[in-house]
Amino acid sequence: MSQNEHDMPDEGQDQEQPLVSHLVELRQRLMRILLIIFVLFLAMFYFANDLYTYLSQPLTALLPAGTSMIATDVTSPFFAPFKLTLVLSILLAVPFILHQIWGFIAPGLYQHEKKMAIPLLGSSIILFYAGVAFAYFVVFPLIFGFFTSVGPENVAVMTDISSYLNFVLKLFFAFGIVFEIPIATLLLIWTGAATVQGLRQKRAYVLVGCFVIGMLLTPPDVISQTLLALPMWLLYELGILLGLLLVKRPANDDAMAEDEDSRNI
Repeated sequence: MSQNEHDMPDEGQDQEQPLVSHLVELRQRLMRILLIIFVLFLAMFYFANDLYTYLSQPLTALLPAGTSMIATDVTSPFFAPFKLTLVLSILLAVPFILHQIWGFIAPGLYQHEKKMAIPLLGSSIILFYAGVAFAYFVVFPLIFGFFTSVGPENVAVMTDISSYLNFVLKLFFAFGIVFEIPIATLLLIWTGAATVQGLRQKRAYVLVGCFVIGMLLTPPDVISQTLLALPMWLLYELGILLGLLLVKRPANDDAMAEDEDSRNI
């Protein structure tokens, strides 16, 4: 074997090294995410029962006098607040989680993509929390007020704490995700997958789809389905408006070339 053959670099090894470094970085960021969730959980677990009491207020405030929530499972008094604290830890860690995701993918983005992505990430966090707040302060009082008033007079409303928690968490995530519709619509327009005119023409189909999704994501009652479907449609319209105002396609190839140069620096 000649000296030149010994000196030739191993292309497979060069390709494998970046992959390994990316996997190591991904592992480190995942560990940071788990650590912050664990720290938040430890900080809130002492107040787990108080957190559950606050979460159940929209229902307990409407219960008839002399009634209360119940635990039909022996372990429910412990695991229901435990589960709530864990979910809240994840929700509160969302900004940190997205920051770690951003730190992992940002080096591979063009400069114009970075300028667009940072506001979108911040807006997505705010909209998710807005969806959760909308569910708690607007939807829950209406739903529970309806449910507690339509039952037979000889039936006492005494909801199981685990069933209540599963119910409200499902609505929290449903409304949190639904409030991301403007971001999703804006991304479709920004990437060129859809146009403002095309999305406008699909309004009727979107409205029907909103009620179908509302039927699938919420309990089987018209009130909660409507309270989810109507915001979905309004947020869809907001996304179209934002796409019309904010998304501007590059006028020529020079802009793309400038982005390519900034990425290679």
